[in-house]
Amino acid sequence: MPTLSVFMDVPLAHKLEGSLLKTYKQDDCPNKMFLAYRVCMTNEGHPWVSLMVQKTRLQISQDPSLNYEYLPTMGLKSFIQASLELLLGKHSQAIVENRVGGVHTVGDSGAFQLGVQFLRTWHKDARIVYIISSQKELHGLVFQDIGFTVCEYSIWDPKKLCVDPDMLLNVVEQIPHGCVLVIGNIIDCKLTPSGWAKLVSMIKSKQIFPFFDIPCQGLYTGDLEEDTRILQYFVSQGFEFFCSQSLSKNFGIYDEGVGILVVVAVNNQQLLGVLSQLKGLAEALWLNPPNTGARIITSILCNPALLAEWQQSLKEVVENIMLTKEKVKEKLRLLGTPGSWGHITEQSGTHGYLGLNSQQVEYLVRKKHIYIPKNSQINFSCINANNINYITEGINEAVLLTEGSEICLPKEKKTLIGIKL
Repeated sequence: MPTLSVFMDVPLAHKLEGSLLKTYKQDDCPNKMFLAYRVCMTNEGHPWVSLMVQKTRLQISQDPSLNYEYLPTMGLKSFIQASLELLLGKHSQAIVENRVGGVHTVGDSGAFQLGVQFLRTWHKDARIVYIISSQKELHGLVFQDIGFTVCEYSIWDPKKLCVDPDMLLNVVEQIPHGCVLVIGNIIDCKLTPSGWAKLVSMIKSKQIFPFFDIPCQGLYTGDLEEDTRILQYFVSQGFEFFCSQSLSKNFGIYDEGVGILVVVAVNNQQLLGVLSQLKGLAEALWLNPPNTGARIITSILCNPALLAEWQQSLKEVVENIMLTKEKVKEKLRLLGTPGSWGHITEQSGTHGYLGLNSQQVEYLVRKKHIYIPKNSQINFSCINANNINYITEGINEAVLLTEGSEICLPKEKKTLIGIKL
């Protein structure tokens, strides 16, 4: 009699975004290029790693005084403190009042997993989460798997080829009382001071719980404080919230998965209650967070000389990316490529939209072997002196050969997670 398998009825999962990379790797074309890496790349086409990280990693590996015991469930205390001061400022009033804390997590996905588990248990009235960002976020899958209804909105306007600051306000005006609001890449939400004041007022009156995402502080403007200025504004207004703080990308420690779930509470008593519950959840999820990446980052953040060098390295990365964007825009202008390309240099950070439609993207992938996502959001650090001419000439060809098509992204996204965007 045949043995029945537990896995008999398990189907293949739907294709994920990684299928683009898989197709790229299977391509035999010698000129193939992949412009959708998540990590920051060097001019030589390798993942960028801060020089200070390399130095510190070597020093740690040769330090005989270090032990390699498991970390406590909450993580490395010095790492958490240094990370909170980096995020909110050493002299933050909330830190002084001891109403800010954190849990050392396994990357930003771990921070969301932990935060969502807490909200399911202790914020039972909130069963709808709204995610607002300039790009597709994976965090919605975490909320969905735990039972939340998820609505996702993009603040990128595909017709005007720019971020629409009114979208954030419009969404918050419509969402119900007491829900969870995830704001991804808050630096992209280019509201005026009066706009931020209006947003704060609506969130307070509707008792919305904010969950911020800071994935790569310092790699947007090159200024650590500027990249979190709005977050600090929310702290100054007395908000309580969660924040996922990832420290993998801005240090170049991609394989370490280093993150913090930041908790900002109204007072210390409430903070201690939340942290105690998070500890229990973390014990069930991973018990002990990884150590090496946290040690490296702590060593840099707590050493003024290394900290200054690291800050300078971030500025250099951002300046190089902005220069690359300027070159792409100028080369497209010189080629006479139809359309306006100013939106390329108006976007912050490593990633940005080219503003191509699906036909143009398909042409680049199939004919030029330039692999970019369907929404044409690319990693500009993947472009360097060796490939910029080929890429811009390919874009020019794609636009000219589809000249009857409108140069824009797919229509504004407003969908439940789980439906393919």
